[in-house]
Amino acid sequence: MIFVAGTHTEMFPKALTAGADMVCIDLEDAVAPQHKNDARVETLALFEQTQADDGVERVVRINPLRTPEGAADLVAICEHGSPPHALMMTKARSPEDVRVVVDLLDAAGHDHVKLHVIIETTGALDSAYEVAQASERLDSLLFGGIDMAAELRVEPTWESLVYARSRAVHAAAGAGIDMIDVPFLDLEDHKGLEQEAAASAALGFTGKAAIHPKQIPVLNTAFSPSLEEVDYARRVIAAFESADTGLVVFEGKLLERPVLRSMYRMVAIAERIEETGTSSTSE
Repeated sequence: MIFVAGTHTEMFPKALTAGADMVCIDLEDAVAPQHKNDARVETLALFEQTQADDGVERVVRINPLRTPEGAADLVAICEHGSPPHALMMTKARSPEDVRVVVDLLDAAGHDHVKLHVIIETTGALDSAYEVAQASERLDSLLFGGIDMAAELRVEPTWESLVYARSRAVHAAAGAGIDMIDVPFLDLEDHKGLEQEAAASAALGFTGKAAIHPKQIPVLNTAFSPSLEEVDYARRVIAAFESADTGLVVFEGKLLERPVLRSMYRMVAIAERIEETGTSSTSE
């Protein structure tokens, strides 16, 4: 996922071709208070145009629900004839926050609009599992590491936030939705980006946000199965499908049937990459 500031919507078409799975127009942190209304108007105008069927999800990050700007965002979206495909909720505290937004969208007839919820407050972290289950509209949770670190009174390092990250992953996995990690903010630390993306993937995250297009290839590689992994998964699946037991000995290892969930997921991701023509798996 990559962000575009709501004050620079002219960059939206270019962002859609950058190789990300999601492009998010930001009406919150990237927009100064005096420009909020103009950004809101310009962003919604984009969705009056027919959007290409290119497999890239269009998302708008709105201001916090309990603020005047957040209320204004929701009113404008509910009254708009062509709302965004999805909204990203900021500063959510509880599942009730999600349900309020769902109710407002339903009342406006926008029952197709999906939601992505940032876990960036201690309240949201405490109720993350319930937040993830709050509505079938939820497509993902996102981890807001900078805000979370401030609330927890720690530095935004990997070590200090590993518990919060793990709890968010647990919540998203329980709901069967994606879990997207906070961006890596040092554009010049290529190695650091690779290491943190790999650590996020190992912890159970399914993606990571980017702050610049040059980060996208690294992230696509980190969260995409390699050709070797996909080949292994397909061979494991074939071994189980040809067996009549819940256990198989495969290449000297005893595998139990639950491992198939990971194998099927890996193959599904690979097939999706092949369909969209954006493969970034390693050779």
